[in-house]
Amino acid sequence: MAEELQSYNIYDPKSIETYAKGLINKTFSQVIKEDQKSIYLISGDNSHIVSEDRYDMHIAGKEDKKNKGNLGQIIEERYFHYKCNSDSRPDFHEAGVELKVTPYKQNRDGSISAKERLVLTMIDYGQVVNEKFETGHFWTKSKLLLLIYYLYKPEIKQRIDYKIGFVSLFTPSKKDIVIIRQDYNIIVDKIKAGKAHELSEADTMYLSAAPKASSSKVRRRQPFSDIPAKPRAFAYKSSYMTFVLNNYIVPGKGTYESIETDSDKPFEQYVAEKINRYKGRSVEELASTFDLSKKQKNLESNIAFRILGITGNKAEEFAKANIVVKAIRIGKNGKIKENMSFPTFKFKELIKEDWDDSTFGNYLRETRFFFVVYKYDDMDVLRLKGCQFWNIPYDDLENGVRPVWEKTVSILKNGLEFEIRDGKHYNNFPKQTESYICHVRPHAQNSKDTYELPDGRQFPKQCFWLNNTYILSQLNDELK
Repeated sequence: MAEELQSYNIYDPKSIETYAKGLINKTFSQVIKEDQKSIYLISGDNSHIVSEDRYDMHIAGKEDKKNKGNLGQIIEERYFHYKCNSDSRPDFHEAGVELKVTPYKQNRDGSISAKERLVLTMIDYGQVVNEKFETGHFWTKSKLLLLIYYLYKPEIKQRIDYKIGFVSLFTPSKKDIVIIRQDYNIIVDKIKAGKAHELSEADTMYLSAAPKASSSKVRRRQPFSDIPAKPRAFAYKSSYMTFVLNNYIVPGKGTYESIETDSDKPFEQYVAEKINRYKGRSVEELASTFDLSKKQKNLESNIAFRILGITGNKAEEFAKANIVVKAIRIGKNGKIKENMSFPTFKFKELIKEDWDDSTFGNYLRETRFFFVVYKYDDMDVLRLKGCQFWNIPYDDLENGVRPVWEKTVSILKNGLEFEIRDGKHYNNFPKQTESYICHVRPHAQNSKDTYELPDGRQFPKQCFWLNNTYILSQLNDELK
């Protein structure tokens, strides 16, 4: 018989949390080694015996890296001693607590952030359309989480050697739940409209419909359309999980201000109405009103933050939702001069990606933009026109951005063609004239600011750009 184990009350969330804090500073391999060879597993009121060799594969380091759930399984069975199962109820159903094991990372500047989104529960397209938020499967299982954060380090080869850093019960704040409910309804409404195949993580703020399948080719039936859709799961975005980590789990780390609202209106509607109160004002007037230097960088974006009551340039809700603020200037001729740039890509890394999990594709899938639009009037005075939340439509991403991305990868694999004439580089990357939506061009400080090509040659840094004409086409008519 096994020795008597430290106990916890399966009906008490705080007791479960207190017991779980014993995991802090332990690796998963330590949890296994400290456990008994034969132990009792708690599962409701029943006990079960686990065989001695069940986890030899983990102790030997021969884990299945494709099975991301096995770290959670170790915690469930080797620390909490209850039998892992596929029950639709929360893991500690007597206490209404769901266990989630999730990675965080240490950044170069010393800060910490979530490494990835937190997958909560699969979306059953046929079932979710008949459920309500408060009583549906998602919220019933996810409203109280026991978060176990482990530190991801790329140099550690065996995942069981990661160390657990933080343990805490977590439920979203009341104001977060308001937005999570809105997100949930946006996802469900899209499924009801027969557009499950068009779901995008950028549709929503904190809660997303994240792709979840063993292969990008897997598809499922949806109830209101014959078009098969990717399997998806409800998930908290990595941006939201980073905020949770830095503000709820490790208090005092965050430096974000909240866009305070006492309105019952949807968040995005409230923000737009607040910005629109200043429509027609010149940048000079607004800078004076909010005591901003007219010469400062990102003046137009900072004006928007001040209107929203943010004294810096970090809004809590934008950080949680991965919303990027972009100030757009429209000339008095009705055109946008600048294209929209994105981070540079490394040539040798780009060719190793595939589209469904590409850096640029994922950025557009997961990012929501907040356009703050200004326009020059006939007297050449720049005035605020308004604002718009936007994310790239599914069809534009798949039929516009994807071909440009694939052509870029193909060019790099086959050997980039370029020549230098009069000190300028000419190449065969996709040009703005070849696509209505995007293109590739330099994003380097000078011709010596380079990355190495797959064939070993050096070439100035490049990035993907959204065309200025495309951005203009995406703006609401009243902003043009």
